[in-house]
Amino acid sequence: MAQTSTSEGLTRETSSIVPEEVAQFGKLAADWWDPDGASAMLHKLNPVRLKYVRDQVDRHWQCDECDRRPLAGKTALDVGCGAGLLAEPLARLGAKVTAIDAAPEVIAVARNHAAAGGLQIDYRAGDVQQLDGRFDLITCMEVIEHVADPAAFVAALAKRLAPAGLLVMSTPNATGWSKLMMITIAEGIGRIPRGTHDFEKFIAPDRMKLLLADAGLTCIDVEGIAWSPSRGLHLSDDVRLNYLIAAATAS
Repeated sequence: MAQTSTSEGLTRETSSIVPEEVAQFGKLAADWWDPDGASAMLHKLNPVRLKYVRDQVDRHWQCDECDRRPLAGKTALDVGCGAGLLAEPLARLGAKVTAIDAAPEVIAVARNHAAAGGLQIDYRAGDVQQLDGRFDLITCMEVIEHVADPAAFVAALAKRLAPAGLLVMSTPNATGWSKLMMITIAEGIGRIPRGTHDFEKFIAPDRMKLLLADAGLTCIDVEGIAWSPSRGLHLSDDVRLNYLIAAATAS
């Protein structure tokens, strides 16, 4: 595919950004860091996915699980970063973090929040399909279900992954349970902003594995994110609601 250079290390190529999706998330920028605001569900979800990322990092690079900075000396890219809920912990774990989101409103909030916390994160407004460079760790949480072309999007992630790198993604499963919990109930009662999800764009784990394989990556782990009244959101063998998937370059 033909590409031309742009500023800030970006290149031009076909984008998977859906403008309506970007506008939806841009509206949430102002209270993104409010744990009781419109992004409250992301605040509840973030510790669960961060635990999974840490577990996969420790396993992939054989890190000491007690090491407070296991990503020191490594580069990380957080795709669809929002205002930095995951990018900031990755920086605290020692990574040199680049974070990209299609909504400039949330990038502005992210930059301000990181600066206030003394964190150096390279935030960019744009599309991963227009990004240069390769990264040891790529995270992409709750993003693929919002893009126009999932296959092209996964291929773009794979292109940015360094040799021996690690990709971690999360997304809702394409099940009736996920539709009930995330759209009918959560969006219905306002726990998630109405219109956030389109069930037709949900991706099952088997299909995700095929997308990864087509992009030259091998799935190395899948774990569910489940919900219960007693535990709330938690890692689980139950993948019906939502799941995390880790992948690496195929050998």
